Amino acid sequence: MSCTITVAAVCYSLTPVIGYKVVALLLLVTVSLLAMFLDILPVLLAAALSALLWDFFFIPPHFTLTIGDTEDRIMLLLYFLIAALNGVLTYKIRQIEKDARDKEEKANAVKFYNTLLNSLSHELRTPITTIVGATDNLQSNSANLSDDNKRTLINEIAIAGMRLNQQVENLLNMSRIEAGFIQPKLDWCDVSELIYAAIHRAEKNLKNHTVNVYVQDGLPLFELDFVWMEQVLFNLINNAAIYTPEKTVISIKAECVNEKLLLTVTDNGKGFPEDEIGKVFDKFYRLQNSKAGGTGLGLSIVKGFVEAHHGTVRVENAQLGGARFVIEIPAKTSYLNNLKNE
Repeated sequence: MSCTITVAAVCYSLTPVIGYKVVALLLLVTVSLLAMFLDILPVLLAAALSALLWDFFFIPPHFTLTIGDTEDRIMLLLYFLIAALNGVLTYKIRQIEKDARDKEEKANAVKFYNTLLNSLSHELRTPITTIVGATDNLQSNSANLSDDNKRTLINEIAIAGMRLNQQVENLLNMSRIEAGFIQPKLDWCDVSELIYAAIHRAEKNLKNHTVNVYVQDGLPLFELDFVWMEQVLFNLINNAAIYTPEKTVISIKAECVNEKLLLTVTDNGKGFPEDEIGKVFDKFYRLQNSKAGGTGLGLSIVKGFVEAHHGTVRVENAQLGGARFVIEIPAKTSYLNNLKNE
């Protein structure tokens, strides 16, 4: 209502210049704009108020609801009808758009649920089946199993347990990111230690790959969440190990550029298809024709944890082949000599 009164007040001072008929158009535009944001009842009230204001202050004779000219009476009636109809139609259009958005969101939710269910039904069922099967063999056939058989079954249980733990950890991490409640626990980190901790976690998948590490000389300590950044590097290194051919070279580089930590993980594999490279950080997205396994959460977690550090991560295909992930984090730095004096 205040918008309508404000526009009428401004128009009143301009009436000698623009005339009272132009004022009707300006008030009509105001009602149309209000219809884009308000519910139907306020819009109808604004239409009625604008008609009364136009009649009382602008249509001769002024400061009375009496209208002397028949043409003006018809114009006022048409004005109110047009303002009310315009407001109602605009509101209806908004409702149609809202219904369309709701339907789209529901369709996306169903698609998301199906993707999640299909992914998890395989990724959680497989290790659980392995654990149950191996445990059953150990319990029911223990006397008939050799020590080598027992060690093999125990090793299968351990591998399946770690796989199951990784999938559950990914889901928990993703839920924290989605909830928006995560806050990094910042502390001084040795980036070299961070890199080698991530490599150690992924060493089972790296046994047929070559790993090169390049750490800039005199690299300072960075204030980071060690656990999160280890997870970031592990996800990138582990993905490279799983989805590239054997004997692929994986390179990890760390340097300080313009007061930012710059981490680069590069492989000389096949890289990403150009039409899919923009989707690699999407939740539950897995590249077409990629190796079976995985929930498609690893790179989403990378993006979430990096952005929680106010950093950025991007992926590109290297000129000589393979994929390159580049992480930039504007973290605080401290050199060892300075840290001793803090």
